[in-house]
Amino acid sequence: MTDMPEALKALDPVTLEVIRNALPAISDEMSVDLQRTSYNMMIYEVRDYCTALLDPDGKLISQNIGGVSHFVADLGIVVSSGVERFGKNGFVPGDVILHNHQATAGQHLNNMVLYTPVFHKGELVAFAVVRAHWVDVGGQSTGFGGGSAYDPWSEGLQFDHVKIYEADVPDEKMLRFIRDNIRFPDSSMGDMRSQLAACRLGERRFDELLGRYGNDIVQRAIVALYAEAETKARAAVEAIPDGVYEAEATLDSRAGEAPYDIKVKVTVSGSDMEIDLSGCSPQRDRGNNARTYAGAFIAYKALTGPNEPLNEGAFAALKVTIPEGNMMMARFPAFMAGWSWALPTVVDVIWRCFAKALPDRIPAAHSGSLGAAFSFSGINPKNGKRFVAMSIESGGWGGRPGEDGQDVSMSVCQGDVRNSPIETIELKTPLMVLERSLRTDSGGAGEHRGGLGIQTHARALVAGTWNSASASGGRVTCPPWGLWGGKPGRTAETLIKAPGEQEFRVSTSGGFTSGPGSEVIYRTAGGGGWGDPHRRSAEQVLSDVRQGFITVQTARDDYGVVITNDAIDAQATAALRNENTSRETAE
Repeated sequence: MTDMPEALKALDPVTLEVIRNALPAISDEMSVDLQRTSYNMMIYEVRDYCTALLDPDGKLISQNIGGVSHFVADLGIVVSSGVERFGKNGFVPGDVILHNHQATAGQHLNNMVLYTPVFHKGELVAFAVVRAHWVDVGGQSTGFGGGSAYDPWSEGLQFDHVKIYEADVPDEKMLRFIRDNIRFPDSSMGDMRSQLAACRLGERRFDELLGRYGNDIVQRAIVALYAEAETKARAAVEAIPDGVYEAEATLDSRAGEAPYDIKVKVTVSGSDMEIDLSGCSPQRDRGNNARTYAGAFIAYKALTGPNEPLNEGAFAALKVTIPEGNMMMARFPAFMAGWSWALPTVVDVIWRCFAKALPDRIPAAHSGSLGAAFSFSGINPKNGKRFVAMSIESGGWGGRPGEDGQDVSMSVCQGDVRNSPIETIELKTPLMVLERSLRTDSGGAGEHRGGLGIQTHARALVAGTWNSASASGGRVTCPPWGLWGGKPGRTAETLIKAPGEQEFRVSTSGGFTSGPGSEVIYRTAGGGGWGDPHRRSAEQVLSDVRQGFITVQTARDDYGVVITNDAIDAQATAALRNENTSRETAE
């Protein structure tokens, strides 16, 4: 652990506080710049991005508030890889580098990193970095990672630390090459310029900070802030009883394949924690592979200080073990378009390890997805222009000690990501959103009910392709589990109907192309329940029925509450609950 007094020797408290707030303010200003100037709704509406400052060794100095959580763990490795490629002397002011290569980034190719070196008085002092979701990178990447692709090359274009500007001079051939190989060049190239503008702003603001206080003082402050974050994280870990904690779950796989095993072992010793994912399934050629520490980082941050500032020190006391060839540390060229599928379950299972040790803190499982990937694209016959509508439809969080799970909320892996407003979708694309509502009965029953998923029903007004029409809104065959007698949440499903068809059918593929009038219904998973459902008051159950959260039948079957004519039948409820309790005791 860094020696805090040494780091603070040349710092007065006022200066430290100014720098403490100035660093994340730089990242936040970069975020505002990006969001206001971007071209696609995954950035300006959904906020699927992060903006950050990293030091020349790839250590995280600051990230924007609300930045996508699962991007954090993979920024440092990108910068470190770039420094290894070019050397610290291989960058000059005005360089701009693109990177999305799965050998390093380990994500679907739409998540594009653009970074620039920050110089102060001729010295490389940092990198300004933006990772943002492009609408298309060629191949089968339109909207989201190409689920039906068979390798990284079929998914889309890969950029392995490509300098698109050198010393402020654009590489026009490379920029033209990118435009010529993507379906939505105006959007993606516009987003690239927005990323660049945000990075340039970050460069200026950090240089101004160094100019005001001097490089030595700012670097001392950064070291002090790292040490402070580490100290707070260690204090939180010390409050957890020492021991080895284990938990596991299964995870849906591609059709016809065996489920994945998510096995976690967490070792707590004093203020040290090791999260070991060695027991997870091996990588598969076309499976849900990733290459990331994000699941472990997110779970650890939530346990040790979710509201504390985010910098490299927040993870200094954590050891993460994931062997090469594991599904969470897949070797390139393993298929990684489905990289995000396992992350929420990994986080849930890590927390599940502590269910007995921290019963007053650990929730039941949440929906188990980064959200249903809503994406429809085509050519608008009115103006002849290509369009793409995109959103992420969220699910329910698990019931928790003392409180119901949050309804329709993004995964803990998502930061401040949200769905696209209906008004934006309908105004900018030829789609009609017929319904976006809470999904009744999707939350698991419990003393504290699991949060509800969402039901979103959309109709295409023109011919086009539903690029993402799979059940990506949560677990499908492995329900979000309950805790302490709580019941599992309802699993996800996606229904489709082609023009002329009378009935909806369950989608079994990643997407389909159809004429005008096709419809899709996304039903996301709910969270698991917490605690015995019979301990939930009959009045709360009646309120849930009245608000449409659960049906009268669920009130009877899961909670033992009999409701007749919008009122509780107290005598029948007491008898049913006694009967259920006696049966459970006998079992």
